[in-house]
This record gives sequence, C-alpha cells and structure tokens, in this order.
Amino acid sequence: MRGTTEPGGSLADFIWFRTGGPAELLLRPADIEDLAAFLRDLDPVVPVLPIGVGSNLIVRDGGVPGVVVRLPKAMAKVSVEDGCVRAGGGAMGISVASAARDAGVAGLEFLRGIPGTVGGAVRMNAGAYGRDTSDILVEVTLVLRDGTVETWPAARLGYTYRHSDLPAGAVVVEAVFAGTPGESAVIGAEMDRIAAEREASQPLRSRTGGSTFKNPPGHKAWSLIDAAGCRGLRRGDAQVSEKHCNFLLNLGSASSAEIEALGEEVRDKVKAQSGVTLEWEIQRVGVMA
Repeated sequence: MRGTTEPGGSLADFIWFRTGGPAELLLRPADIEDLAAFLRDLDPVVPVLPIGVGSNLIVRDGGVPGVVVRLPKAMAKVSVEDGCVRAGGGAMGISVASAARDAGVAGLEFLRGIPGTVGGAVRMNAGAYGRDTSDILVEVTLVLRDGTVETWPAARLGYTYRHSDLPAGAVVVEAVFAGTPGESAVIGAEMDRIAAEREASQPLRSRTGGSTFKNPPGHKAWSLIDAAGCRGLRRGDAQVSEKHCNFLLNLGSASSAEIEALGEEVRDKVKAQSGVTLEWEIQRVGVMA
C-alpha cells in the first residue's frame, strides 16, 4: 500500500481526552483506492474502526483491537459546486462551514459548532443549534469493510437522533451537503455567533469529549445532571465540568476508565433523582485494561 501502517499506534496523541490505549494497527491510507485495496485484502474477521479527531470518543485503556483507520489531510479537501459542498471524510466541520460561507451557501453554519470531522458527523448525525447533519446531507461515499466503494443517498442511512445505520467497518470518505443561496456576510455573522456561544457555554480549552449524553425527549441532559447534584463531581482526575454539566473533563492524568466510571455515576444519580435514564452520546470503543 502507499499509505502507512503503524502497529501499536498511539490514539491518545490525538483523541480529545488524551487518554486510552493504542490501536492494534493504525492505518493512514494515501487515498480512497489505497484504503479500498487494504480492506479488500484484510481478513474479514479483523474489526475496522474509523476515527477522526476523537472529539466525541472514549478510547478504553486496553486499546482498540484490529485496524483503526485515520484519514490523512489529502482526504480532507473541500470544494463547492452548484450550491453543494463536497467534503472529504477527514475534513473538519469548521472547514466545511467556512467554504460554504465563502461561496455564499447558507444552511451549513451549524457545522462551525461541531468540532469533529465530516466522517464522524455523518456517522453519528452530529448536530448543534437546532440543525443536524441529516438536514443537509445529499449523499455519502463509503469504503465498506470488504473494500467496495459505494455512494449512498442520505435516505439510505436511516437517520435518527445522533444515529445512523452505517454498517460497522464502513469508512466515510466523502460527503456532499446542500445549502441555499445566502450572503457571505450574513452567513459569517451567524458562524461568529455560534462560535461565541460555544466559547461562553462550553469548556473548549479543556481535555473533553464534547456532549456526553444525548438529550432525552423533553429534557436537556445538562439540566438533569445539574439537578442531580453532579456539577463538578470528580473521580480521580475525571470531572463533570462546572461550566457545562454535560461535558466530562480530563483534568490532567485521568484514565479512560475513570472518565467512563464517572459518566456511569452521573447516569445513576440522574436516574435516582429524576427517573430518566441518560444514554451515552460519546462513543466508547476498545477494551478495558
């Protein structure tokens, strides 16, 4: 292959929490064809997990068995054509929103508030500020686990709140998003508003994993967590953010096990206080140490 493979490749180096064990094999493909060929030749029993920047991820301390795929910058290009934005799976949300702004395409501003990659946003139907990825996705190009390359319309992804039916081991390598014509200055102002709101309400300068739990129907997760007395709750160097209760923090030397256990403690306290069972929004992958 033309990309790189790294046995025991570190994931904590780029995961937002900066915790967790290594990948059994960390793959950085050169391009779509390189990735497809690698997966085609890989034993079908070996699990494959694509990871972007790990902004909504706990990698457990025992590491991730099988192959972890990390797309390179060459697969993060963004272009605009006919009012649609075409983005590589490795592109960041802010890059997509900025390209749309510069081309006068409105409706993608909320991606400014999503700190992950296109691949992650498409897989989990990421959303913010009243909009979801499913609202703007036209189609997605995937490299499936067996190495076949397919383009799926958005309707095939079976989107619900923070969920898609993308098959296990499939890697999002490109997505096309649709917007509406708009004024670049107005679009830019909305992006600035979103950025300022995030800065004011979220612990952006901390080692975190973004929104920890999904908002239950009729509730805000942060409010339930606050009402259960969990604001600032600690377990070792893992802490519930005092700035935004639906964020967990690594204050410095927390293990993934401590972060996950803290999350489970929060779930227990919320259940006892309100009767509501919080569902994890953060993906938890790998094996316990």
